[in-house]
Amino acid sequence: MGSDAFSQNFVAFPFFEVGQRILVAVGCGLLVGLEREWSHKELGSRTFPIVSLLGALTALVSAGFVVAGFAGIVALIVVLGVRNIMLRGGAETTTAAALMVTYALGVLAGEGHVFTPAAAVILMTLMLSLKPQLSRFVLGVNAEEIRGAVLLALIAFVIYPVLPNRFVDPWGLFNPREDWLIIVLISAIGFVNYVLLRFFSERGIYYTAIFGGLINSTAAIAELATLLRDAGENTEAQAVSVDLLTIVSMFARNVILLAIFSQPAGLMALGPILAMACAAAIVAWRQRRVTTPAPALRLGSPLELKKVASFGLLFVFIQTAGSLGQKLLGSSGIIVVSLVGGLASSASSTAAAATLAAHGRIAPHEAAICTVLTSIASMMANLPIVYRQFRNRQLIRRLVLVSGGIALLGAAVLGCVVFLAPRFGSVL
Repeated sequence: MGSDAFSQNFVAFPFFEVGQRILVAVGCGLLVGLEREWSHKELGSRTFPIVSLLGALTALVSAGFVVAGFAGIVALIVVLGVRNIMLRGGAETTTAAALMVTYALGVLAGEGHVFTPAAAVILMTLMLSLKPQLSRFVLGVNAEEIRGAVLLALIAFVIYPVLPNRFVDPWGLFNPREDWLIIVLISAIGFVNYVLLRFFSERGIYYTAIFGGLINSTAAIAELATLLRDAGENTEAQAVSVDLLTIVSMFARNVILLAIFSQPAGLMALGPILAMACAAAIVAWRQRRVTTPAPALRLGSPLELKKVASFGLLFVFIQTAGSLGQKLLGSSGIIVVSLVGGLASSASSTAAAATLAAHGRIAPHEAAICTVLTSIASMMANLPIVYRQFRNRQLIRRLVLVSGGIALLGAAVLGCVVFLAPRFGSVL
């Protein structure tokens, strides 16, 4: 009878499924362990896979074993920490934290999860391996950037959830939560690109132009044109490349913004935007020159309170004007607003067209037209800025010809897309 009772309580694990879970757990632990071994830490390529395997096995047994296993890991960390303090005068807190996370990853793998432990271990290993770069970045962070990060957290996690998710005006023009989401999204994109600009600007003026254009193409070209003007003679060809690279970045940002809120409109705008971006990139490549590293742009953090407020007001104004223009003048109204708005902020105009398309107030092809035209308007707005810095008629003629050709190419591709859209509506 005792043998029969044991047989009834015995759980037979399916071989293939359990083998897969064990492999995921060991793989996660091995990845972290190799990084710790490479960093010459006491716990490395054997300890971390074993801890992750322990987590997987305890998850397969019961929740009680998971708790007991975690208690054992904590006890191990305490013993090693005390020993390190006595021998070296300090404990390896980062390695201890990584060990606890690795145990949790093993538990997740043991419960059958694959994506979560895999994604988490990649992020953790990346953070561990980037310690020198992160340390240099933190040492270079200023008070303005800290305030920017705090402001981003404030507008994203404190203000956004409490805003009403409904139209608050009788004309159905202003939805506080949806409009605030646009502000949060573009602010976050700008801040991430601002951080990347800090990393890559030392590699040269072309990197600076790319990441600066993602933040604010007009401000970036104004700063870079001044830099090139002061660099001396024979910088005209380089000015063409820098201008076009900021434009390529602006094109990419606008089509991504549109696709986030209206995928059909984003697909329609992708063709003309991609054609213009490729043409601009080819000309920029042909005009390139060997350069020295450029100093950091004085763009300022995009999360300054004044900038966030001004962008929010501009976005609401363009969205309201676009809605009224569409109601009064039809498609031509929103197109005119997008053209004019692109001279001030193509990101705001693109976001306004995207939200209107997402609500069904304008058709996807109309939002695509607005995005392409506002991008062209923003590209043309760079011309007087470059001319004001160089006062070189030959340079401005070259830029006018190149920008005009890019605009005509985009308009031609856009016309083809709009013409073919009714025939392939199910695809677009």
